[in-house]
Amino acid sequence: MTLQTERRIFLIQYLKEEDRELKKLKIPAQEDAQKSLLRSLMNIRPARPVSEEFLAVQDQYLQEERERKGIVEPEKLSPEQPGIYLWKGDITRLAADAVVNAANSGMLGCFVPCHGCIDNAIHSAAGVQLRLECARIMEQQKREEPAGSAKITKAYNLPSRYVLHTVGPIICGTVTKKDCSLLEDCYRSCLELAAQYHLKNIAFCCISTGEFHFPNELAAEIAVKTVKNYQQENSKSPEVIFNVFKDKDYRIYQRLLQ
Repeated sequence: MTLQTERRIFLIQYLKEEDRELKKLKIPAQEDAQKSLLRSLMNIRPARPVSEEFLAVQDQYLQEERERKGIVEPEKLSPEQPGIYLWKGDITRLAADAVVNAANSGMLGCFVPCHGCIDNAIHSAAGVQLRLECARIMEQQKREEPAGSAKITKAYNLPSRYVLHTVGPIICGTVTKKDCSLLEDCYRSCLELAAQYHLKNIAFCCISTGEFHFPNELAAEIAVKTVKNYQQENSKSPEVIFNVFKDKDYRIYQRLLQ
Protein backbone atom coordinates (compact mmCIF):
# COMPACT_ATOMS: atom_id res chain seq x y z
CA MET A 1 0.00 0.00 0.00
CA THR A 2 1.43 3.37 -1.02
CA LEU A 3 1.69 6.32 1.36
CA GLN A 4 -0.88 8.20 -0.70
CA THR A 5 -3.31 5.27 -0.39
CA GLU A 6 -2.77 5.20 3.38
CA ARG A 7 -3.55 8.91 3.57
CA ARG A 8 -6.68 8.49 1.46
CA ILE A 9 -8.01 5.65 3.60
CA PHE A 10 -7.28 7.58 6.80
CA LEU A 11 -9.23 10.58 5.49
CA ILE A 12 -12.18 8.41 4.42
CA GLN A 13 -12.26 6.66 7.80
CA TYR A 14 -12.17 9.99 9.63
CA LEU A 15 -15.04 11.43 7.61
CA LYS A 16 -17.08 8.25 8.02
CA GLU A 17 -16.67 8.37 11.79
CA GLU A 18 -18.04 11.92 11.92
CA ASP A 19 -21.52 10.77 10.89
CA ARG A 20 -23.43 7.77 12.19
CA GLU A 21 -25.15 7.30 8.82
CA LEU A 22 -21.82 7.09 7.01
CA LYS A 23 -20.13 4.53 9.26
CA LYS A 24 -21.68 1.62 7.36
CA LEU A 25 -20.07 2.70 4.08
CA LYS A 26 -17.51 0.24 2.78
CA ILE A 27 -14.23 1.52 1.41
CA PRO A 28 -13.76 0.17 -2.12
CA ALA A 29 -10.53 -1.51 -3.14
CA GLN A 30 -10.13 0.36 -6.43
CA GLU A 31 -8.10 3.60 -6.35
CA ASP A 32 -10.50 5.60 -8.54
CA ALA A 33 -13.48 4.52 -6.45
CA GLN A 34 -11.64 5.52 -3.27
CA LYS A 35 -10.88 8.94 -4.74
CA SER A 36 -14.52 9.44 -5.71
CA LEU A 37 -15.67 8.42 -2.24
CA LEU A 38 -13.22 10.77 -0.51
CA ARG A 39 -14.25 13.68 -2.72
CA SER A 40 -17.93 12.91 -2.10
CA LEU A 41 -17.44 12.84 1.66
CA MET A 42 -15.58 16.15 1.54
CA ASN A 43 -18.31 17.65 -0.66
CA ILE A 44 -21.16 16.78 1.73
CA ARG A 45 -19.27 17.65 4.92
CA PRO A 46 -20.79 20.62 6.78
CA ALA A 47 -18.60 23.52 7.84
CA ARG A 48 -17.68 22.24 11.29
CA PRO A 49 -14.44 21.95 13.29
CA VAL A 50 -11.90 19.36 12.21
CA SER A 51 -8.81 17.93 13.90
CA GLU A 52 -5.29 19.15 13.22
CA GLU A 53 -4.31 15.57 12.37
CA PHE A 54 -6.97 15.41 9.65
CA LEU A 55 -5.82 18.73 8.19
CA ALA A 56 -2.18 17.65 8.17
CA VAL A 57 -2.93 14.39 6.36
CA GLN A 58 -5.42 16.05 4.01
CA ASP A 59 -2.93 18.76 3.05
CA GLN A 60 -0.21 16.19 2.34
CA TYR A 61 -2.66 14.18 0.24
CA LEU A 62 -4.02 17.11 -1.76
CA GLN A 63 -0.60 18.62 -2.35
CA GLU A 64 0.68 15.36 -3.78
CA GLU A 65 -2.41 15.16 -6.01
CA ARG A 66 -1.71 18.74 -7.07
CA GLU A 67 1.84 17.84 -8.07
CA ARG A 68 0.61 14.78 -9.94
CA LYS A 69 -1.82 16.86 -12.03
CA GLY A 70 0.93 19.36 -12.80
CA ILE A 71 1.08 23.07 -11.96
CA VAL A 72 0.72 25.65 -14.72
CA GLU A 73 2.72 28.85 -14.24
CA PRO A 74 1.08 31.98 -15.75
CA GLU A 75 4.51 33.30 -16.75
CA LYS A 76 4.80 30.47 -19.29
CA LEU A 77 1.58 31.42 -21.09
CA SER A 78 1.61 33.56 -24.23
CA PRO A 79 -0.62 36.66 -24.21
CA GLU A 80 -3.45 37.04 -26.71
CA GLN A 81 -3.32 40.80 -26.12
CA PRO A 82 -1.23 42.93 -23.72
CA GLY A 83 -2.20 41.84 -20.21
CA ILE A 84 -4.74 39.24 -21.41
CA TYR A 85 -4.17 35.48 -21.70
CA LEU A 86 -6.31 32.52 -22.76
CA TRP A 87 -5.78 29.04 -21.36
CA LYS A 88 -7.84 25.87 -21.71
CA GLY A 89 -7.63 23.42 -18.85
CA ASP A 90 -8.33 22.68 -15.19
CA ILE A 91 -8.33 25.96 -13.24
CA THR A 92 -7.16 24.12 -10.11
CA ARG A 93 -3.77 23.69 -11.82
CA LEU A 94 -3.14 27.41 -12.31
CA ALA A 95 -0.57 29.06 -10.05
CA ALA A 96 -2.14 32.49 -10.54
CA ASP A 97 -2.23 35.03 -7.73
CA ALA A 98 -5.99 34.39 -7.64
CA VAL A 99 -8.47 32.12 -9.38
CA VAL A 100 -12.13 33.08 -9.63
CA ASN A 101 -14.77 30.70 -8.33
CA ALA A 102 -18.31 30.86 -9.71
CA ALA A 103 -20.02 30.49 -6.33
CA ASN A 104 -23.66 30.25 -5.31
CA SER A 105 -25.38 32.67 -2.96
CA GLY A 106 -24.74 30.38 0.03
CA MET A 107 -20.99 30.78 -0.60
CA LEU A 108 -20.13 27.46 1.06
CA GLY A 109 -19.26 25.50 -2.05
CA CYS A 110 -21.13 22.73 -3.84
CA PHE A 111 -22.60 20.01 -1.62
CA VAL A 112 -23.48 17.64 -4.49
CA PRO A 113 -21.03 14.70 -4.42
CA CYS A 114 -18.49 14.88 -7.27
CA HIS A 115 -20.56 17.45 -9.15
CA GLY A 116 -18.99 18.80 -12.33
CA CYS A 117 -19.25 22.50 -11.45
CA ILE A 118 -16.18 24.67 -10.89
CA ASP A 119 -17.33 25.44 -7.33
CA ASN A 120 -17.06 21.74 -6.52
CA ALA A 121 -13.69 21.37 -8.25
CA ILE A 122 -12.14 24.32 -6.42
CA HIS A 123 -13.38 23.32 -2.97
CA SER A 124 -12.37 19.69 -3.53
CA ALA A 125 -8.82 20.64 -4.49
CA ALA A 126 -8.44 23.33 -1.83
CA GLY A 127 -9.59 21.18 1.10
CA VAL A 128 -12.16 21.52 3.87
CA GLN A 129 -10.52 24.71 5.18
CA LEU A 130 -11.99 26.67 2.28
CA ARG A 131 -15.57 25.90 3.31
CA LEU A 132 -14.72 26.76 6.91
CA GLU A 133 -13.34 30.18 5.92
CA CYS A 134 -16.34 30.85 3.69
CA ALA A 135 -18.64 29.90 6.58
CA ARG A 136 -16.92 32.43 8.84
CA ILE A 137 -17.42 35.13 6.22
CA MET A 138 -21.09 34.27 5.81
CA GLU A 139 -21.65 34.09 9.57
CA GLN A 140 -20.35 37.65 9.90
CA GLN A 141 -22.32 38.81 6.87
CA LYS A 142 -25.60 37.26 8.13
CA ARG A 143 -27.18 37.22 4.66
CA GLU A 144 -26.74 35.48 1.34
CA GLU A 145 -24.09 36.78 -1.04
CA PRO A 146 -25.67 39.08 -3.63
CA ALA A 147 -24.97 38.58 -7.32
CA GLY A 148 -22.26 40.79 -8.78
CA SER A 149 -20.12 41.17 -5.65
CA ALA A 150 -16.94 39.28 -4.69
CA LYS A 151 -15.18 37.89 -1.64
CA ILE A 152 -11.57 36.80 -1.20
CA THR A 153 -10.24 33.79 0.72
CA LYS A 154 -7.00 31.88 0.99
CA ALA A 155 -6.50 29.12 -1.59
CA TYR A 156 -5.12 26.49 0.82
CA ASN A 157 -4.01 23.47 -1.25
CA LEU A 158 -4.55 25.07 -4.63
CA PRO A 159 -1.41 26.33 -6.40
CA SER A 160 -2.90 29.84 -6.48
CA ARG A 161 -2.54 32.27 -3.56
CA TYR A 162 -6.18 33.29 -3.26
CA VAL A 163 -9.68 32.40 -4.43
CA LEU A 164 -12.09 35.15 -5.44
CA HIS A 165 -15.70 34.03 -5.01
CA THR A 166 -18.38 35.74 -7.07
CA VAL A 167 -22.07 34.93 -7.62
CA GLY A 168 -23.22 35.38 -11.19
CA PRO A 169 -26.79 35.92 -12.39
CA ILE A 170 -29.00 32.86 -12.88
CA ILE A 171 -30.78 32.86 -16.23
CA CYS A 172 -34.37 31.65 -16.40
CA GLY A 173 -35.62 32.35 -19.90
CA THR A 174 -34.56 35.51 -21.75
CA VAL A 175 -31.38 37.32 -20.70
CA THR A 176 -32.23 40.79 -19.38
CA LYS A 177 -30.21 44.02 -19.20
CA LYS A 178 -30.02 43.50 -15.45
CA ASP A 179 -28.51 40.03 -15.99
CA CYS A 180 -25.85 41.53 -18.26
CA SER A 181 -25.14 44.30 -15.76
CA LEU A 182 -24.78 41.81 -12.90
CA LEU A 183 -22.35 39.67 -14.89
CA GLU A 184 -20.31 42.77 -15.68
CA ASP A 185 -20.33 43.57 -11.95
CA CYS A 186 -18.89 40.12 -11.21
CA TYR A 187 -15.84 40.76 -13.38
CA ARG A 188 -15.35 44.32 -12.16
CA SER A 189 -15.76 43.34 -8.48
CA CYS A 190 -13.10 40.65 -8.84
CA LEU A 191 -10.72 43.01 -10.63
CA GLU A 192 -11.19 45.69 -7.98
CA LEU A 193 -10.61 43.17 -5.19
CA ALA A 194 -7.49 41.85 -6.93
CA ALA A 195 -6.16 45.40 -7.31
CA GLN A 196 -6.91 46.10 -3.65
CA TYR A 197 -4.73 43.12 -2.69
CA HIS A 198 -2.02 44.13 -5.20
CA LEU A 199 -2.32 40.89 -7.14
CA LYS A 200 -0.27 40.56 -10.32
CA ASN A 201 -2.68 38.30 -12.16
CA ILE A 202 -6.14 36.75 -11.88
CA ALA A 203 -7.69 33.77 -13.68
CA PHE A 204 -11.37 34.03 -14.58
CA CYS A 205 -13.59 31.04 -15.17
CA CYS A 206 -16.62 31.38 -17.47
CA ILE A 207 -18.89 32.88 -14.79
CA SER A 208 -22.60 31.92 -14.95
CA THR A 209 -22.31 29.88 -18.15
CA GLY A 210 -22.66 26.43 -16.60
CA GLU A 211 -25.36 25.65 -14.08
CA PHE A 212 -26.57 29.27 -14.21
CA HIS A 213 -27.33 29.03 -17.98
CA PHE A 214 -25.92 32.35 -19.19
CA PRO A 215 -25.37 32.03 -22.98
CA ASN A 216 -21.67 31.35 -23.60
CA GLU A 217 -21.18 33.80 -26.45
CA LEU A 218 -22.83 36.75 -24.70
CA ALA A 219 -21.08 35.96 -21.42
CA ALA A 220 -17.68 35.95 -23.15
CA GLU A 221 -18.41 39.25 -24.89
CA ILE A 222 -19.29 40.85 -21.55
CA ALA A 223 -16.20 39.36 -19.90
CA VAL A 224 -13.77 40.57 -22.54
CA LYS A 225 -15.34 44.03 -22.80
CA THR A 226 -15.39 44.53 -19.01
CA VAL A 227 -11.79 43.39 -18.55
CA LYS A 228 -10.45 45.52 -21.41
CA ASN A 229 -12.31 48.58 -20.19
CA TYR A 230 -11.04 48.08 -16.64
CA GLN A 231 -7.45 47.63 -17.79
CA GLN A 232 -7.66 50.77 -19.92
CA GLU A 233 -9.07 52.75 -17.00
CA ASN A 234 -6.57 51.44 -14.41
CA SER A 235 -2.86 51.48 -15.10
CA LYS A 236 -2.17 49.08 -12.22
CA SER A 237 -4.80 46.55 -13.25
CA PRO A 238 -3.84 42.89 -12.76
CA GLU A 239 -3.19 40.76 -15.82
CA VAL A 240 -6.10 38.50 -16.71
CA ILE A 241 -6.18 34.86 -17.72
CA PHE A 242 -9.45 33.72 -19.29
CA ASN A 243 -9.63 30.09 -18.24
CA VAL A 244 -11.92 27.84 -20.26
CA PHE A 245 -12.61 24.12 -20.04
CA LYS A 246 -14.69 23.47 -23.15
CA ASP A 247 -13.57 23.66 -26.77
CA LYS A 248 -16.63 25.79 -27.55
CA ASP A 249 -15.60 28.46 -25.04
CA TYR A 250 -12.00 28.38 -26.24
CA ARG A 251 -13.08 29.11 -29.81
CA ILE A 252 -15.34 31.96 -28.64
CA TYR A 253 -12.63 33.68 -26.59
CA GLN A 254 -9.99 33.10 -29.23
CA ARG A 255 -12.15 34.85 -31.83
CA LEU A 256 -13.01 37.74 -29.49
CA LEU A 257 -9.40 38.30 -28.49
CA GLN A 258 -8.04 38.11 -32.02
